Amino acid sequence: MKKPILVIMAAGMGSRYGKLKQLDSVGVYGEAIMEFSIYDAKQAGFETVVFIIKRSFEKEFKAKIGNKIAGHMEVRYAFQDLHDLPAGFAVPEGRQKPWGTAHAIYAARNVIDAPFAVINADDYYGPRAFLEVFDFLNRPHDHDYRYCMVSYLLKNTTTDSGSVSRGICETDRQNNLIGVTEHLKIEENISGIRCTDDDGATWHELPGDALVSMNLWGLFPSFIDETNRRLQAFLENACQTNPLKAEYYLPTVINELLEEKKATVKVLSTTDKWYGITYHEDKPKVVLALSRLTRGGSYPMPIWQ
Repeated sequence: MKKPILVIMAAGMGSRYGKLKQLDSVGVYGEAIMEFSIYDAKQAGFETVVFIIKRSFEKEFKAKIGNKIAGHMEVRYAFQDLHDLPAGFAVPEGRQKPWGTAHAIYAARNVIDAPFAVINADDYYGPRAFLEVFDFLNRPHDHDYRYCMVSYLLKNTTTDSGSVSRGICETDRQNNLIGVTEHLKIEENISGIRCTDDDGATWHELPGDALVSMNLWGLFPSFIDETNRRLQAFLENACQTNPLKAEYYLPTVINELLEEKKATVKVLSTTDKWYGITYHEDKPKVVLALSRLTRGGSYPMPIWQ
């Protein structure tokens, strides 16, 4: 079996943030947030990283991140393009929005050739998560539809700067994933954490210890095949019902496979605190947290010596 590789989804536009937040400097020596994840992944055993980016900022990305990492790991690139669709499909007129996280995996179909962990570029996951997922992917499995994900406690993933989107996980007694329910608006209030799925008409309280997905998945190449196969059905529906905004989500594919009993997903866990930049107001908090971790000895100064 080939050694697991790290896949980073870094093609997002950062519409709420106003710029390419995945390249923004947050470390003591100007590191981007993904550099901490790459370092943690390398320490866990990953030796290859695949960056999924847009062609429009390829030069900037390589100058800031890619060329630096290439001195320490094998680096591969995939380019997420709105027009990269199966034969017979075209981008709906007026569509500007990317097709989503499962389409990002589709975009990398030609450069992922081993078990892989996939993460968001603009999230800090903590070192424990990468140790857990690498260990799982590196173990022998009876077939390649045995996946995993690393879950976080909801209370460790919110921000007081505004609402966030999170996938709430349901598991069985063996810590296998039953399903992920996406909530697009979760926020903290005085009494705790709540969510709304109807633009604030009604609200529901959520427990702080609920397990949530932060898009850290451990997958095998079989997932690439499934994503490619299901994209056509998604597009047929999306182009009729919501051509400008419908997105093909990675957890959607996972849920379909679970419902079909075709795959299993072991839910690994970490109590590490997640850090991310959804809003401009989040950045000072992330900078402070990473500074404390770095100066406390969790990371070299600078990371890539």
